[in-house]
This record gives sequence, structure tokens and C-alpha cells, in this order.
Amino acid sequence: MGGEIRFNAPISNTDDHPRNHALLARGRGWRLSLAYDLTPAVPVSAERRDLALTVGDFGRWANAANALSQAARFLLPPDEATALVDRVEATVKAEWYPVCRGAGVTERDCQVISSAFAYPGFRIPAGVEGGRGV
Repeated sequence: MGGEIRFNAPISNTDDHPRNHALLARGRGWRLSLAYDLTPAVPVSAERRDLALTVGDFGRWANAANALSQAARFLLPPDEATALVDRVEATVKAEWYPVCRGAGVTERDCQVISSAFAYPGFRIPAGVEGGRGV
């Protein structure tokens, strides 16, 4: 689930309710299902996006600092968690457009949804105006 949270934020998926996360029984244990129902939203604010679920110390804020605030719950050391968030953000920035176009999304629709991906506020430090914790 930690990975899904870190992916939902940079794509502005504001529909990340509990029914979008599932566990699958595998042998004697449980595994997280593959991600599904990921829908980029085109919010009004460039600085602030909120997810449907509380994901960290700063509530529902779709922000790197908020996602990283709960890394220990997923047994991730801070440096590993930071590298994961950095990698997800870089992948989203580099791949959202070719993936959308490859899936048949029109150029016009790509322009409409472009602000959903890796929005500027994703990197506002915690405690700075625009983010919770101020």
C-alpha cells in the first residue's frame, strides 16, 4: 500500500478510497493486489491536492513529505523511501504522456489532464505555506 500511496499523490488520484486497495490470499499469506482504478484528476489548485484517504502526518495532503512521513509503517528506511518517491515521481513525469497516447488518449485530452501529473505542490516542504502543518 505504501507504493500505491506514493503513486496516487503524483498523479492527483483523488479517488483513492479503501475499496481501491485489496489483499489477495496467496498460499499461506496475503499479498497486495496490483493497482487498479487509478484516475488522474485535474484539480483547481497547483499548490495543494488532497487524496480521499489520510496517508500521513499531514492528513490527506498529496505531497512527497506527507507520503514519506509514514515510511516506517511500511518498514522502509528513510533513504529507501525517499529514493522510491523520487523514482515514482520521475517515472510519472517521463511516462504519463507516452502511456496515455499509447492507450488512445487524444492530444487535446492529454493537454487537459497534463496538470494532474507531478504537480508543483508535490514537493512543497512540510510546514511551508500551502501545506498542512503550518
